[in-house]
Amino acid sequence: MRPYEGLLTAMVTPFDASGAVDEPAAVAMARHLLANGNDGLVVCGTTGEAATLSDAEQISLVRLIAQECGSDGRIVAGAGSNDTRHAVHLTQAMIDAGAEAVLSVTPYYNKPNRRGIIQHFQEVAKAADGAPVVLYNIPGRTATNMPPDLLAELAQIDGIEAVKQANSEELQPIDGLSVIAGNDDILARTLDMGGGGGICVSSHVVGPQMKRLFDEPDRRAEIDADLADVYEAMFVTSSPAPVKAALAMLGHPVGGLRLPLVECDEHELDVVRTCLTRHGLLNAGAAAA
Repeated sequence: MRPYEGLLTAMVTPFDASGAVDEPAAVAMARHLLANGNDGLVVCGTTGEAATLSDAEQISLVRLIAQECGSDGRIVAGAGSNDTRHAVHLTQAMIDAGAEAVLSVTPYYNKPNRRGIIQHFQEVAKAADGAPVVLYNIPGRTATNMPPDLLAELAQIDGIEAVKQANSEELQPIDGLSVIAGNDDILARTLDMGGGGGICVSSHVVGPQMKRLFDEPDRRAEIDADLADVYEAMFVTSSPAPVKAALAMLGHPVGGLRLPLVECDEHELDVVRTCLTRHGLLNAGAAAA
């Protein structure tokens, strides 16, 4: 299995009471995830609040998780930027820190045209120096979509091996790329069409259940339907606020969020709590507290 395939969790970044990265809590979370259904982790991705982490924080965290947990699962690092020079720097730094592959998002805000996107990823792939690059197509955040024909063209660049597809409407096989589900609710569809796996959020709390989507293909539709409320609850507001709330309810010290993200309100907490209770993850007494 390639480093970016299987069930990977886009891991949250725990913060301490002062708002600094809580490295011991991050190692504990990584170990928990790898022991509960996950084949690997994406560190410093969107769910890891990479947008509000400094380069030094990101590189240090990837190095720590690779050193402490790399023997237990595969470690992929977020390394995207809307500045090609910055993306090149992060790509090189993450690989040097021990990442087996990098996740590289479409340049956001700038809204580059097709030629600009191709040249951007040519530079990123060159910087990766043989390590796999996973494209990340998430037009809802970047304002730029990479349609299937562009993805197929990018697949011709040496080193670009996969795409994390978060445009559910354009989920389809791409010649030359392993297609990875970028939304939890399309993981089953991705596997049904022969895709490589998923980079997920709900797997923080239902990793073993989501792993069954791989291991029990005959029951995949049934298992997926049962998890639909989890997928919805984990995105009841801007991620990773709901999954951090869920993890806190389950006893994991993950801390708060960095502004401009804010913690869940009472309605959102109730949605998360109800979902965890329904799946037997939170007992009735804890749910009422």
